[in-house]
Amino acid sequence: MTKAMTAVAVLQLVDRGKLSLDDSIDRYLPDSPYHGQGITVRQLLNHTSGVPNPIPLRWVHLAAEDADFDEAQALADVLREHPALAFGAGQKYAYSNIGYWLLGKVIEKASGQSYPAYMRANVLRPLGLSPQEMDFVIPDPQHHAKGYLAKYSWMNLAKGFLIDRKFFGDYEGNWLHLEDHYLNGPAFGGLIGTAQGFSRFLQDQLRAESVLFTQGTKHLLQAAQTDGAGQPLRMTLGWHLGETDGEVYLFKEGGGGGFHSEMRLYPRQGIGTVVLANSTGFHASQFLNRVDRLFFESR
Repeated sequence: MTKAMTAVAVLQLVDRGKLSLDDSIDRYLPDSPYHGQGITVRQLLNHTSGVPNPIPLRWVHLAAEDADFDEAQALADVLREHPALAFGAGQKYAYSNIGYWLLGKVIEKASGQSYPAYMRANVLRPLGLSPQEMDFVIPDPQHHAKGYLAKYSWMNLAKGFLIDRKFFGDYEGNWLHLEDHYLNGPAFGGLIGTAQGFSRFLQDQLRAESVLFTQGTKHLLQAAQTDGAGQPLRMTLGWHLGETDGEVYLFKEGGGGGFHSEMRLYPRQGIGTVVLANSTGFHASQFLNRVDRLFFESR
């Protein structure tokens, strides 16, 4: 769900005249292997850039190793391994974690701050969120939910081929817990938060006046997008588009080893819902479909 918050930061910088959606990313990332390919900030946001999306299961590191982790080197290694676009910029939609990792670097160049520092000062704190409610580091391991894999699941059976064994904890009954870890790219999946913290963000996005940017910019963020040929996308600038019983909603799923989550906005109804689960196999979308229908029925 971090990507929706990254999109907010980009739109803030647009609001403040620090960048434009139609800027070439070459302006901010001159050393990228995708230099000269015509990729814009907008295309990174709506996943039409053509930047590849290899499975990111190994783009993680243990929390205990974070002090020695070098994000710049990790990104450089990924870009070196995946230097070619999957297709021409703007041609079609294809989800990309690398694309949002690069957006984090665009934010850094445009703002002059590190991505986490910018997010704390301009998104998290204006929303009134404490580090315990949302941040990029685990504030207290004793109060941090551990991620779990079900013992009898395909993910658990395949884990040895997908994840380094150092991330495996112990079995607790029929559940294997994973050691505390961070994703290597904070802009595509680094936020750690509570349901209350994410609900504060949803409430802000439903208000007439957001504390994060102007009303016009909020509408821009939530407007449906098209690809380079003008074909409609099930995507805004950072949100995906879904529908429940005829009601269109904006949503963003999240996850990783041992976790699955989703948050939704129903702008017409003025409703926001969020669920966080510390199990990879949890069906967040099915759960929220049931919850959302209860809201509809109560009106």
